[in-house]
Amino acid sequence: MILQNKFLKNDEYPPSEDTFFIANNIENEKGNYALDVGSGSGYLTKLLLENFSFVVGTDVNYHVLQHQSSYKTPNLICCNGSDALKIKFDFIVCNLPYLATDEILDVATDGGAEGFEIPKNIFDSVLKNLKESGKFIFVTSSLSNYQKLIDYAQTLGFRTRIIAKKKLFFEELILVEAIN
Repeated sequence: MILQNKFLKNDEYPPSEDTFFIANNIENEKGNYALDVGSGSGYLTKLLLENFSFVVGTDVNYHVLQHQSSYKTPNLICCNGSDALKIKFDFIVCNLPYLATDEILDVATDGGAEGFEIPKNIFDSVLKNLKESGKFIFVTSSLSNYQKLIDYAQTLGFRTRIIAKKKLFFEELILVEAIN
């Protein structure tokens, strides 16, 4: 089981409950090329380095990438989704900004209308970077229209299934596997 690091520096973006939920469900994934979209703290990117030959982390927030000192990894790119990449990955993980919001105030958490708007853009972006039979894992929430998100992934040609759920005080986290 992955444990939370309680000794983060003040200027870092700390991993949260959804990050640890994802980590506990992907720690045994293996392959050649992996991508962490929305790297944030860098926790998942660092975890992927244990089992993949080449790992890239992307985030739309340059400041967050600069301050990943506890989980700093090579190959960090500031971009929207995976728009700047031309590589095909075996495995892609994303801790989506899934909260349903009327407007986007925090790009790390706010998913827009029904928690769908921003995740849809990320899905469109990663589709071109996933190898045939590649795996895309993402987290969403019962607070968003997660079924609409799963349905959209299927319209893109992904085979989807819910692989884990975690009940929290105010929501249920839902981890989805999408195979290209």
